[in-house]
Amino acid sequence: MKRLLFPLAVAGLSAAVLAVPASAAPTWASDNLLPKPADAYGAAAFWMDANGAALRKATQYRLDTKDVPKLVSAKTTDTTDGKPGMTGPTTTAKPAASKNVNLPKTIGKVFFQDKDGHLHWCSATSIQSQQRNLVATAGHCVFESDGKDDVYDKWVFIPGYFQGKAPFGVYVGAYAFTAYDLDTYDDYDGDFAFVAVHNGFALTGQKEVVKSEFAKWAGDKWVKHEEIKKDEYDAGFEKYGPAGPYWSKDEDVTPEKVAHNYPGEKTLTKVEVTESEYEKAAKDTADDVNGEQYEKVRTPISQETFKELQAKQGDGKWTGKLEVTKVGDVETAWFENHYYIKQWVKAGKTVRYFRDHYFIGLAKDMGRLGDVVGGQGVAWNQPLGQSVTVFGYPSAAHPDGDRPFSGVTPKWCAGKTGTKSWQVNMFRVETHQVLKCSMTGGADGGPWLMKYDNNKRTGYVNGVTSMFHDYDGNDRIDYVSSAIFDGEVADVYNKANYAKTKSIVGPNGELLK
Repeated sequence: MKRLLFPLAVAGLSAAVLAVPASAAPTWASDNLLPKPADAYGAAAFWMDANGAALRKATQYRLDTKDVPKLVSAKTTDTTDGKPGMTGPTTTAKPAASKNVNLPKTIGKVFFQDKDGHLHWCSATSIQSQQRNLVATAGHCVFESDGKDDVYDKWVFIPGYFQGKAPFGVYVGAYAFTAYDLDTYDDYDGDFAFVAVHNGFALTGQKEVVKSEFAKWAGDKWVKHEEIKKDEYDAGFEKYGPAGPYWSKDEDVTPEKVAHNYPGEKTLTKVEVTESEYEKAAKDTADDVNGEQYEKVRTPISQETFKELQAKQGDGKWTGKLEVTKVGDVETAWFENHYYIKQWVKAGKTVRYFRDHYFIGLAKDMGRLGDVVGGQGVAWNQPLGQSVTVFGYPSAAHPDGDRPFSGVTPKWCAGKTGTKSWQVNMFRVETHQVLKCSMTGGADGGPWLMKYDNNKRTGYVNGVTSMFHDYDGNDRIDYVSSAIFDGEVADVYNKANYAKTKSIVGPNGELLK
């Protein structure tokens, strides 16, 4: 991984003043996601509302590039920068023999909202940590790639995610940790992140409360308005007074706020218009569910009146249309045509009366992430050429347009990583490890697990999917790459290990402060 370079002179200062030992160069950066319980609760409620509608609306993250990143050259230099190390996994899964690859409970999706309001997801996994609360994913799935130290909004991790469901709960990100160079310079040599998450929780329902309790509730809450008659409102207001918890009225209801034919709001009135306006109304009203809103009236007039209007019409003083009917050569009737549009016009303000119902959203604490689904081990400074199993939720199409993956269920690749580190033609990548694999976008952030035990469903995270490559130029993804987990990754992991989080809901579903 690249180290930061300091200029020899800035604003007249000498090189000696700016001399910094290599060991003092920053290697890690951290940012707050949603450390406050109320914010965390709101983020989870956002994703889980309406039976997970926002989750299903999200799309896989896309790199900000029109071209597929390409592997351009390989290096044989040593990629380690210290002694190899590992921390062992924890698991809650029961051993089960299988000829196929068993999916670990630790993997899932992270969901987030970017600065433009778009909803996206990446892949991720729970990992071992002192606080049993860490998630490993790609750095670009946590930090916006704009060099502004921004993190994504509403960031959550859902292990075992499937079609809008969160079987093990929703875990909201509290603190994010990554390589300093990625956070500051978008350096994809450090495209990884560890996120400390709050205890998971599941939304369990709703509870109607009085207005005073509703006002104190910092979590998800809403008001439902039941329209009532005036005498019901008067009785309630008399009983509770102006501060009563259940009664309200809307004195600002106007026709613009309701359907045009709302009772008492508008009256249907004819307005005379020109022929062109009439024809436009007739065309626009063809599919109007409210019925015909245009009318043509033919009024008989005398021959003398007809000639007077005809003269005015010739002088531009009258714009109506005249019509004469004939039987043979005899003119038998004279008509003046009038065109009307039927419009709903405001008939005055209407006061509406309501009984207000106050609801708060309840949740159940699911416990610490590592206690619920376990956590994969973490390994660093390992030699290249390791056998790994890579998991993720691929969804994006190949460069040729073929889309073989849905992103709904996790997939996997297995094999040995390349024995050389590779450069990439964009995103400032100098040292990535690579694996032959055809998974596409959406799998980014997924773990590269060394020594994966198919029975225990555990291994050691030695990378996370960062990029997808078409190496042979046939418009198909054939390689994925990851930042190399070296001593700097261990430094960031060590910092993340100390991040403490907590439950954000109490035993009765209340929001904790």
